[in-house]
Amino acid sequence: MPNYSYQCAEGCRFEALFPMTEVPSEMACRGCAAPAKRVITAPHLSAAGTAAFGLMDRAAASAHEPTVVSGPPPRGPARTQPVTHNPLHAKLPRP
Repeated sequence: MPNYSYQCAEGCRFEALFPMTEVPSEMACRGCAAPAKRVITAPHLSAAGTAAFGLMDRAAASAHEPTVVSGPPPRGPARTQPVTHNPLHAKLPRP
Protein backbone atom coordinates (compact mmCIF):
# COMPACT_ATOMS: atom_id res chain seq x y z
CA MET A 1 0.00 0.00 0.00
CA PRO A 2 1.27 3.48 -0.79
CA ASN A 3 2.12 6.08 1.84
CA TYR A 4 0.23 9.39 1.60
CA SER A 5 1.24 12.64 3.33
CA TYR A 6 -1.29 14.99 4.93
CA GLN A 7 -0.92 18.47 6.40
CA CYS A 8 -3.40 20.56 8.41
CA ALA A 9 -3.73 24.35 8.62
CA GLU A 10 -1.82 24.32 11.93
CA GLY A 11 1.24 22.88 10.17
CA CYS A 12 1.05 19.33 11.52
CA ARG A 13 2.28 16.83 8.97
CA PHE A 14 1.72 13.06 9.07
CA GLU A 15 1.62 10.04 6.80
CA ALA A 16 -1.05 7.38 6.34
CA LEU A 17 -1.32 4.11 4.44
CA PHE A 18 -4.31 3.54 2.16
CA PRO A 19 -5.11 1.33 -0.80
CA MET A 20 -5.04 3.34 -4.03
CA THR A 21 -8.81 2.94 -4.47
CA GLU A 22 -9.68 4.31 -1.01
CA VAL A 23 -7.47 7.41 -0.61
CA PRO A 24 -9.34 10.32 1.03
CA SER A 25 -8.37 13.82 -0.11
CA GLU A 26 -8.98 15.11 3.42
CA MET A 27 -8.92 13.54 6.90
CA ALA A 28 -8.70 14.60 10.56
CA CYS A 29 -5.23 15.55 11.81
CA ARG A 30 -3.73 13.09 14.28
CA GLY A 31 -2.23 15.85 16.42
CA CYS A 32 -4.91 18.56 16.63
CA ALA A 33 -7.99 16.97 14.98
CA ALA A 34 -8.23 19.83 12.44
CA PRO A 35 -9.02 18.91 8.83
CA ALA A 36 -5.84 17.93 6.98
CA LYS A 37 -5.48 17.91 3.19
CA ARG A 38 -3.40 15.49 1.18
CA VAL A 39 0.00 16.93 0.15
CA ILE A 40 1.87 16.12 -3.05
CA THR A 41 5.26 14.59 -2.21
CA ALA A 42 8.08 12.92 -4.10
CA PRO A 43 7.50 9.22 -4.80
CA HIS A 44 9.33 6.67 -2.70
CA LEU A 45 11.26 4.85 -5.41
CA SER A 46 13.06 1.70 -4.41
CA ALA A 47 16.17 0.14 -5.84
CA ALA A 48 15.65 -3.05 -3.82
CA GLY A 49 16.74 -6.16 -5.60
CA THR A 50 19.37 -4.48 -7.76
CA ALA A 51 23.10 -5.14 -7.53
CA ALA A 52 23.73 -1.50 -6.55
CA PHE A 53 21.27 -1.76 -3.65
CA GLY A 54 22.94 -4.96 -2.45
CA LEU A 55 26.34 -3.29 -2.57
CA MET A 56 25.11 -0.27 -0.59
CA ASP A 57 23.42 -2.56 1.93
CA ARG A 58 26.59 -4.61 2.48
CA ALA A 59 28.72 -1.46 2.75
CA ALA A 60 26.40 0.03 5.36
CA ALA A 61 26.31 -3.23 7.32
CA SER A 62 30.09 -3.54 7.31
CA ALA A 63 30.44 -0.03 8.76
CA HIS A 64 28.38 -0.95 11.82
CA GLU A 65 28.95 -4.72 12.00
CA PRO A 66 32.47 -5.50 10.77
CA THR A 67 33.31 -9.16 10.30
CA VAL A 68 35.54 -10.65 12.99
CA VAL A 69 38.55 -12.58 11.76
CA SER A 70 40.88 -14.80 13.76
CA GLY A 71 43.82 -14.67 11.36
CA PRO A 72 44.93 -14.05 7.80
CA PRO A 73 43.06 -15.82 5.00
CA PRO A 74 44.35 -19.27 4.05
CA ARG A 75 47.00 -19.36 1.36
CA GLY A 76 46.36 -21.07 -1.91
CA PRO A 77 48.81 -23.39 -3.64
CA ALA A 78 52.26 -21.84 -3.99
CA ARG A 79 53.17 -20.63 -7.46
CA THR A 80 56.30 -22.20 -8.77
CA GLN A 81 58.52 -20.36 -11.18
CA PRO A 82 59.22 -22.28 -14.36
CA VAL A 83 62.85 -23.37 -14.50
CA THR A 84 64.75 -22.62 -17.68
CA HIS A 85 67.90 -24.37 -18.76
CA ASN A 86 68.92 -21.73 -21.29
CA PRO A 87 72.45 -20.47 -20.39
CA LEU A 88 71.58 -16.96 -21.59
CA HIS A 89 68.85 -16.68 -18.93
CA ALA A 90 71.45 -17.21 -16.18
CA LYS A 91 72.79 -13.70 -16.86
CA LEU A 92 69.42 -12.05 -16.25
CA PRO A 93 68.73 -10.44 -12.86
CA ARG A 94 66.65 -12.53 -10.48
CA PRO A 95 63.66 -11.14 -8.63
